[in-house]
Amino acid sequence: MDAVQAMRRAFWAALGVSLLAGCQSVPKKNFACPPPPLVRPQPAPRELAKTALPEYVVEPPDILLIDAIKVVPLPPYRIHTLDTLIVYVPGALPDQPIEGEYTVESGGLINFGPPYGSVRVAELTLDEAAQAIENHLRRTLTTPQVSLQLGATIGKQQIAGEHLVGPDGMVSLGTYGKVFVAGLTQAQVREAIEAHLAQYLEDPEVSIEVYAYNSKFYYVVTQGAGLGDGVSKFSITGNETVLDAIAEVNGLEAVSSKRIWVARPSDSAPEGYVILPVDWQAVTELGSASTNYQLMPGDRVFIQEDHLVAVDTWVSKVISPFERVAGFVSLGTQTVSGIRFFHRGQNFNNNVGF
Repeated sequence: MDAVQAMRRAFWAALGVSLLAGCQSVPKKNFACPPPPLVRPQPAPRELAKTALPEYVVEPPDILLIDAIKVVPLPPYRIHTLDTLIVYVPGALPDQPIEGEYTVESGGLINFGPPYGSVRVAELTLDEAAQAIENHLRRTLTTPQVSLQLGATIGKQQIAGEHLVGPDGMVSLGTYGKVFVAGLTQAQVREAIEAHLAQYLEDPEVSIEVYAYNSKFYYVVTQGAGLGDGVSKFSITGNETVLDAIAEVNGLEAVSSKRIWVARPSDSAPEGYVILPVDWQAVTELGSASTNYQLMPGDRVFIQEDHLVAVDTWVSKVISPFERVAGFVSLGTQTVSGIRFFHRGQNFNNNVGF
């Protein structure tokens, strides 16, 4: 037991010397002397002086709303099932006119009803289909003249609605294949899709809107004072400030200090990032907007730990194994003492005749 107590005294003495010596004595955990943040090189947008975000660049997994404005197949177009044809036959029977829109049914047939019947037009060009219809109607009419136009194609349905930008950076246009759009602005996406559709359509026109902005975020990083750092990710709308970001994580934690800054990735900075220090007291208590910066995509709002709490956590981690060892030794000593006392009691009872 004396050895355990001596070990404890030696440990606490060494720990006290380390803490009194300052941050240089704890090389692996720099509690009191963190490097100062870099000074921001230029004014940044902030509350009361916000700016519009840069033009949005499409990336996975954004969702685009793509609608076809002009979808005219390149000639010669071959008719497909479910296409809609506009047919007009001036010399048809008065009580059974042939005029209006007709859908190409399953099997590639267009049905004019009794007494005309059906005609197969699938895989024919418009001229070939008109000729096939005329030949068929000669069974009922004397000199049929057929006017045939393409009303709508199934291709238009394949390039309308919501389209997810996949992990490969491409959007699927159904039967027209895929187009790579990652890293492009909305205008560039429209040009890329129209250029791709020009292989199948005549002067195609499409409209592009971003339906869901899923690829741009900012982060709130909370240093955990030795208990693990926390990271929260939030979608950015273009209006958030540092105060908004900290409100999203329900304020500062018990282990947090009031030392906060925004770490902003920057290709123009020599270090590859810019540090924007935040005066938390001025922002919250005084209503100052000077350091309540507007957040940009990729920003990290870093909340530093309270160093006293970090020291306390570190000390607890270090002494916990020794306390466990001392507890086991103490328990073993007490157990041995109890056993010896029990045996002495039995021997005393035997000697006095009990």
